[in-house]
Amino acid sequence: MLRAPVAPRPRKRSRPVEAGVPKCAEAKFEDVRIFLVERKMGSSRRSFLTQLARSKGFTVEDVLSDAVTHVVSEDIRASSLWTWLKSRAPPNLSTIRVLNIGWFTDSMREGRPVAVETRHLIQDVSPEVSPPTPVTTVSQYACQRRTTTENRNKVFTDAFEVLVEKYEFSDMEGPSLAFRRAASVLKSLPWEVRSLQATQHLPCLGEHTKAVMEDILQHGRSFEVERILSDEKYQTLKLLTSVFGVGPKTAEKWQRRGLRSLSDVLAEPGIQLNRMQQSGFLHYGDISRAVSRAEARALGSIIDEAAHAITPDAVLALTGGFRRGKEFGHDVDFIVTTPQLGKEGNLLSDVIDVLKRQGILLFCDHQASTFDMSKLPSHRFEAMDHFAKCFLILRLEGRHVDGGLHSDEGDSRGWRAVRVDLVSPPMDRYAFALLGWTGSRQFERDLRRFARLERGMLLDNHALFDKTKKEFLAATTERDIFDHLGLEYMEPWQRNA
Repeated sequence: MLRAPVAPRPRKRSRPVEAGVPKCAEAKFEDVRIFLVERKMGSSRRSFLTQLARSKGFTVEDVLSDAVTHVVSEDIRASSLWTWLKSRAPPNLSTIRVLNIGWFTDSMREGRPVAVETRHLIQDVSPEVSPPTPVTTVSQYACQRRTTTENRNKVFTDAFEVLVEKYEFSDMEGPSLAFRRAASVLKSLPWEVRSLQATQHLPCLGEHTKAVMEDILQHGRSFEVERILSDEKYQTLKLLTSVFGVGPKTAEKWQRRGLRSLSDVLAEPGIQLNRMQQSGFLHYGDISRAVSRAEARALGSIIDEAAHAITPDAVLALTGGFRRGKEFGHDVDFIVTTPQLGKEGNLLSDVIDVLKRQGILLFCDHQASTFDMSKLPSHRFEAMDHFAKCFLILRLEGRHVDGGLHSDEGDSRGWRAVRVDLVSPPMDRYAFALLGWTGSRQFERDLRRFARLERGMLLDNHALFDKTKKEFLAATTERDIFDHLGLEYMEPWQRNA
């Protein structure tokens, strides 16, 4: 039996690409005329973006002509894009801004043409106009790369530092270290990374780091980083660990108890804060705020005066980020000692007593020396050295600071609390302690790694041991240590790795 033919089902009409986009508005920005490159974008997406831009008052040209001021491409492969552009040969190509889709996205979000930044540019890589090319001799070790406070790749390193923090919160040392190393390499570059192709000879950049960079190059931001920044757990852990005395494990324990704010912690009856944490909460507003170089100098004068009141030959050195040339830091680190071996043992206690009598000691955690040369060399690096040290919170009066306190507007107290760390090594260990406490963290990590892997030596804040000769190498200056390692000396301001 023959079946009656089935009538074909009517085909569903596809929704116009422009649906949901407002109609064209009057052109608002006469000096900006955009051309969207269809290559890699596709005609449908190009049509949608054209309507979107026009609805916000932008002028979008349908053809590439000498009227165009901004070319926007989703294809960030510079060589193929510029070859295509030159084949169209608009007379004013040299004056046209050739930009990635990130500039367009930012402009649509703001409702106006945003300023063109380096991260938006797609550079011509022809032989005539070639961006700086990395040399293959960029070292994998931060101690062989000069890194100043000038960071030309901040857009990438800021993203990496969020990932470092996220992995540290999760106690994942491997990925955290990978992003630290990648950030350190990019900070050392005297040129801006404008394409992934330019990074092919750089060390320490793995697939994950390059994927984050590609996101930023193409879209102006990392979607992975944005997800982390909006994650409630990450935000909570970041907030809680910003309190002096609260580490990642304690913060996570509190977070698991449902505590989401500092007030939640203080209101929780089952939580017993230790002395350090109590002071951290008490002075949170002050010590969570940056410390200026002028404030660091003022504190140095106060501590130097206290040390010289005890012994006329006292030696004081500012270390940490301020010694590396930074203008602001989260605390201030000093080495204080005396040339008389053995006399440094009680120096910190005496300095603390002076500060206490002056009425400026708000908190003190003093740790006596456990340094024992007979237990060296140590094959296991410890984050904290064994010298006498103390972690302080000091009251700093504004009248002692050139230019006044770096404080919040409306704060009329005339003083602020500042975190200060003091360490007191024996004078024959001074060079090692000064090198270690100057940092940066990654510079020191790579310096120890270089010593171990390239020179067969063990280095820490106490000593340098030659495993081949089986002897300790003496040093009275940091330069001596660099010489022992066969490294070119780097000034402190070149160690911001």
